[in-house]
Amino acid sequence: MQDDLSTLLVYYHFIMGRSRAYATLWAYSTLLLLLTGSLSLHASELIKHTYPETITVLKLLYASEVKAGFRYKVYAQTAKQEGHDNIAHMLTAMAASEDVHARSFKAILRALGVEAEQVDIDSIKRSRTKDNLRYATEVELGEIDRDYPAYLKRIKVEGHSEAIKQIAYAWQAEKQHRDLIKEIESGTGMFFSMLLSYFRSNPSHYYVNDVCGSTVTELPDHNCPICHNPLTTFREIPKP
Repeated sequence: MQDDLSTLLVYYHFIMGRSRAYATLWAYSTLLLLLTGSLSLHASELIKHTYPETITVLKLLYASEVKAGFRYKVYAQTAKQEGHDNIAHMLTAMAASEDVHARSFKAILRALGVEAEQVDIDSIKRSRTKDNLRYATEVELGEIDRDYPAYLKRIKVEGHSEAIKQIAYAWQAEKQHRDLIKEIESGTGMFFSMLLSYFRSNPSHYYVNDVCGSTVTELPDHNCPICHNPLTTFREIPKP
């Protein structure tokens, strides 16, 4: 019975933020389920029927963020092996940011009564740092310009505020990643050796926000520029 009530309270938390009609539906459904003795199953199913697109998008984004985080860790290892310590540092920070997003999406799915599925990372390949950076640039830009706006549009009608907020946070953090690798986009061609020289002579500090994944090279003066939480929510990413 305690588990039944916990499940019901989770659903109540989501549903009350929507509208009076939904609140009325929740009340009638609760009475019916209490009378039939099948509260846990039906409450869980009601949640899933209320947020089908949100759940689908969160699953897709969770898998995407897990892969991105692992990819950047692999790329960082390769960069370090090739002697590009500062590029490895940047990629490690980006991996930490992707891990924040994956953790947030997984938590929302769990609150909705859905367990995130195992992600296949065996297909992720590594190459030379030059090629890895070119691929990273293409993936980052693709996420920013296409995927995130489309995902937000898909889930907006269902009104799950936490999912909308966390996906918007991730989108803003991806824009920061784009800025970090903007020079690489034009440098992976014939000027790549000049780019490497620049990175070797200009080490940076990297900070990642544990709430929204914001990735910066200098701490802001006050709160996080994305989630507006205090600076204590940032952590400095050490060199690998």
